[in-house]
Amino acid sequence: MRNLFEFLSKYYHWLLFVILEAASVSLLFSYNNYQSSVWFSSANAVSGKVYEWSSAVSSYFELANINEDLTKRNTSLELQLASAKKTIARLTEDSTAVLAQIPDGYKSIQAKVVHSSTDKPDNLITIDKGSADGIRKDMGVVSGDGVVGIVYLVGTHYSVVIPVLNSQSNISCTIRRRGFFGYLRWPGKESGYAFVEDVPRHAHYAKGDIIETSGYSSVFPKGITVGKVICTFNSADGMSYRIKVRLATDFTNLRDVCVIDNAPMQEQLDILRAAQDSIATRQN
Repeated sequence: MRNLFEFLSKYYHWLLFVILEAASVSLLFSYNNYQSSVWFSSANAVSGKVYEWSSAVSSYFELANINEDLTKRNTSLELQLASAKKTIARLTEDSTAVLAQIPDGYKSIQAKVVHSSTDKPDNLITIDKGSADGIRKDMGVVSGDGVVGIVYLVGTHYSVVIPVLNSQSNISCTIRRRGFFGYLRWPGKESGYAFVEDVPRHAHYAKGDIIETSGYSSVFPKGITVGKVICTFNSADGMSYRIKVRLATDFTNLRDVCVIDNAPMQEQLDILRAAQDSIATRQN
């Protein structure tokens, strides 16, 4: 306290000068319009510059957050673009791949699946084409990956298909490039697998071999993919093999299909039957 008094007593004239100077300046700007306007303008200019510097500094330190937000937005947009490209490519490939399954010389009718099931013993598929579009009973149905099933019921604008995933399905198949035959049947439960039954015990094949349609019916032409060999079991009577097959068609994600016009196959079978009947008549 003593030091404070000594300081004030020593420098009181300077303190008094500062106080009087501040009072005079205050009076000057308070009661003179010109000086007041000059002060106001100068103060605004200074404060504006200070605010500008403050804003620039704040913006600089916010750049990291802004860049992070922009990166997130760009990443999200890139993912959306990639997803859209994949969807367009998949839809294009689906249509092209479906048509690629149909051999030359056969007509086909493109259709879309409007309803299907995979969790029942006797699953059914409904497609958006019917008799008005040329669909007939017992036509074969394929996807871009392989066999789907056989047309069972036909309406004017819709049809019901018995797919491979049905206990009533029975499709003649062969092992590609090996020439051994059997019948594709679905035992239920797993939607991605079926069995080729009645394969001869002398048949030679390996895991990964392609199973395809044999062409020995009026439903499917020869060579349409069914699936791949996974493993082999003995039949119940031990007289043949049961081949477990991973189905080529993904029935849980089936959208686009083609219905095969079986007129050429039916014509070939009719000619074959006529020839056989003629030979049998001559022999008798």
